[in-house]
Amino acid sequence: MATTSLPAAVIGAGSYGTCLAIQLAAAGHDVTFWARGEALAAELAATRENKVYLPRFLLPPSVTVTSDLERAVRGKAIVVGVTPSHAIRDVFGRAAAWFDPDAVLVNASKGLEDGTLLTIDEVYRQILPSRIAERATFLSGPTFAGEIAGGMPSAIVLAGRDAETTRFVQRAISTDRFRTYSSDDVIGVLVGGAIKNVVAIAAGVSDGLGFGSNARAALITRGLAEITRIGVTMGAQATTFAGLSGMGDLVLTCSSDTSRNRKVGLALGQGKTMAEILGDMRMVAEGVKTTKVAHELAQKLGVPAPITEVMHGIVHLGLPARETMQKLMQRSLKSEKD
Repeated sequence: MATTSLPAAVIGAGSYGTCLAIQLAAAGHDVTFWARGEALAAELAATRENKVYLPRFLLPPSVTVTSDLERAVRGKAIVVGVTPSHAIRDVFGRAAAWFDPDAVLVNASKGLEDGTLLTIDEVYRQILPSRIAERATFLSGPTFAGEIAGGMPSAIVLAGRDAETTRFVQRAISTDRFRTYSSDDVIGVLVGGAIKNVVAIAAGVSDGLGFGSNARAALITRGLAEITRIGVTMGAQATTFAGLSGMGDLVLTCSSDTSRNRKVGLALGQGKTMAEILGDMRMVAEGVKTTKVAHELAQKLGVPAPITEVMHGIVHLGLPARETMQKLMQRSLKSEKD
C-alpha cells in the first residue's frame, strides 16, 4: 500500500484515465491529469466531472487538470499512460524529453500497433529514453472504469522487467479497494490485454445472433487457447493467461454489457454495419483496430487463430456475421490441445 505521497501524472482523459486519476488520488498522490485539447481540460477543471467519458464521478481535490503535456510529465515520479494505443507513438514521442530520469512509466493502454505489429512495450523502446523504457510497467486485468472510480473492490496485475521498480509501483497504486499483483511477464500481460478484445467482439456477435450461453463459453475458452498460442510463440509464459490479464480480463470483457468491444459485436450480430457502429460510439473500442493487427500478427507467426481470422472477416471485410461465425463450427475436428 502507498505510504508516501508522490507527484504523479495520468496521460489520457478517457474513462479509464479518469478512473486511474481518481484511484491514484485515493492512494494518496498528487495527480496531474492530462487531457488532449484545451476545451476538454477547461471543462474537467471547472466541473470536476468527465461528463463525456465517465459521468457521475468527481475528480478529488488532489487532481489538477491540464492540456499542457510538458507540465503533466515534467518532475513526476509516476506517469500513467492511458491514451488509445494508436496515439502512444505521437503522445509519448513528444513527452519523451520531459521525463524525470527516475520516473516510472505505467502503461494502462491495450492494443498492438497497426502496421508494425509491435506491442506497446516495443513501441516504448523505440521512442523513449532507454532507462524509462527498460523500467516501464504494464497494468492490465479485469477492471471497468466505473467500478474503480466508485471504490468497488478490484484486482489487477502489473508487469515489469525490473523487479524493484515493479514492486515500487505495486505499493504506490494499491489501496484496500484496488489490489495489485506483480508479474515479470510483460509480453504475456500485453498480449492478453490486447487480443482479449478481439474475442470480446466475437462473443458479442454470438450473443447478437442469439447463439446462446454454450457458444459464448466455447468462444471464451477457445479464445483463451488462441491468445495463449500467440503469446507463447512471442515468448510469453503460458501460466500468465490463466491469470488476471488473461482469463480474468477475457471473462469480464466477453460477458458484461459494460464492455465496449462486446457492444460492437452485439451490434454486428444484430445486423448493423461497422460504419454505423463506429458513428454511434464516443469511446474507443480497441478491439476493432486490434482485430486487423492480431490477424496479421498470427499470420506472420504462423499461429492458428481461427476466431481472430473470422472476426477479421466480419469487422474489416464486411462478411456476413451468421455465415462467417458458422465456419468456426465447420472446421476439421481437432484435439483440444491443438
